[in-house]
Amino acid sequence: MESSNAPGGAGGGRREATRQKLYEAAVTLIAEQGFSATTVDEIAERAGVAKGTVYYNFASKSVLFEELLRHGVGLLTASLRDAADRSAEGGGSRVDALDAMIRAGLVFIDRYPSFTQLYVAELWRTNRAWQSTLMVVRQEAVAVVEKVLREGVEEGELSDEIDIGLTASALVGMVLVAALDWKAFQPERSLDDVHAALSRLLQGRVGGNR
Repeated sequence: MESSNAPGGAGGGRREATRQKLYEAAVTLIAEQGFSATTVDEIAERAGVAKGTVYYNFASKSVLFEELLRHGVGLLTASLRDAADRSAEGGGSRVDALDAMIRAGLVFIDRYPSFTQLYVAELWRTNRAWQSTLMVVRQEAVAVVEKVLREGVEEGELSDEIDIGLTASALVGMVLVAALDWKAFQPERSLDDVHAALSRLLQGRVGGNR
């Protein structure tokens, strides 16, 4: 998963690159064999660094995974927000913005399918040390969709009968589940094809039949 270099010059950039390698190694291994079965030694080996480097950057495997979730959902949130902003700058409607976010979500999942699989699986667990962090970052992503829905209702573009919170969660969930189904069971379909199908659902259920 890509991220920009942190402030602090070359040293900060090198550390961020190392953390990026650890994120990528961890998400791949945990997707393959589960959190409990994945060791710090394996993460270090996959990332091509010494075991001590893992602990220099993260206090434990649990902290690494918690930061991985925060990092990944942060990237998703940023991509959703950017899609909505670009749509607005181009003069699009609120439904257009929602449609742009659906596509951005699909692009993200197409790029990071292993992370998305882990994220969705962790949403349903209740005994994890990072559960509260996961709920916070999940709400940050949903809040981006809620903002567009709220603006649409306030401006009269969308029905005021819409349950904003539940609709936002439903849209995010639709993209996550449909995309995972696409990657696992219908990989022959193109991103454009999947987006078109979800776009028709959006237009009919949220935007209204046009």
